[in-house]
Amino acid sequence: MRDNELEIVQSTNKKPKPQTDQLAFGKTFTDHMFVMDYAADKGWHHPRIVPYEPITLDPASMIFHYGQTVFEGLKAYRSKDNRILLFRPDKNLQRLNLSSDRLSMPTIDETLVMNGLKRLIHLEQDWVPSSEGTSLYIRPFIIGTEASLAVAPSQSYKLMIILSPVGSYYSKGIRPVSISVESQFTRAVKGGTGTAKTAGNYSSGYKAHAKASHEGNDEVLWLDGVEKKYIEEVGSMNIFFKINGEVVTPALNGSILDGITRRSIIELLEEWDIPVVERRISIDELYQAYDECRLEEAFGTGTAAVISPIGELNGSERKVIINDGQTGELSKKLYDTLTGIQTGRLEDSHGWTVEVK
Repeated sequence: MRDNELEIVQSTNKKPKPQTDQLAFGKTFTDHMFVMDYAADKGWHHPRIVPYEPITLDPASMIFHYGQTVFEGLKAYRSKDNRILLFRPDKNLQRLNLSSDRLSMPTIDETLVMNGLKRLIHLEQDWVPSSEGTSLYIRPFIIGTEASLAVAPSQSYKLMIILSPVGSYYSKGIRPVSISVESQFTRAVKGGTGTAKTAGNYSSGYKAHAKASHEGNDEVLWLDGVEKKYIEEVGSMNIFFKINGEVVTPALNGSILDGITRRSIIELLEEWDIPVVERRISIDELYQAYDECRLEEAFGTGTAAVISPIGELNGSERKVIINDGQTGELSKKLYDTLTGIQTGRLEDSHGWTVEVK
């Protein structure tokens, strides 16, 4: 077998599939996974689909000590006519390579991995749920596996793709969330790893999320790490504001993740001739827009929720109720349009969806 020829080993012990109403995010995994290895002297090699199972790593594996890991998140959807659709998966693999480059990790052959991903989903197609709002969550990730305590990039890596059927993000319909404006903790700074999807970016936010939850909020609004003045992201999502008819989102500045849903929303708004700008926006500017009754809507964007309307912002000294705490007309239209394209209910005139055959 050639080093880059895909090997498939099918499981002989298939798992029972959970009921749709019992699906929780990232708790149930399918029968198989995709695996590929990297060695400094061989490059990426031995792509394979094998039964889902635990992996064994040396205790000195560098992932445990220096956090050299990157990941992605995307979904497969089952359409009404029983097709299985991916949404812009090429962008996820491109971003995986950008993250790897930032973490001094080897980049992948995107075509090779895309083919492996499609074969894996085709093999696991019975795991793609069909109920409204459900999907098959896809988690590609890479970890450094060299057994060494030297403070240097690993010389060996493992790429894996695991799959998890997930329920509807909005079990009771799309609803606005309450956001805590974070002024103490920092998510990322320009020149750091904020533009990469890497584990430390998420675990470093747990303190702020716990604080926000304790205060009765759903998510955290991150401000810039230098002046604590300019808005960056909300939770693990990008953020948009509709101010006096214009949609504003923080410009990519070296610390904000280039979200694929974010990019898609911008393209839809431009297509609809709705003014949309990417620029710096301060929390004070937002408060002023609210005081002057110009702040019309706010929403987060990401793979999990697609659109997450924001009904309330809570700062240390300010409470802002947006659109009377209701889902805005634009937020709902964007949600319906994007989910319609993702699930095949609406025509995909952009070429964003990829059918798995």
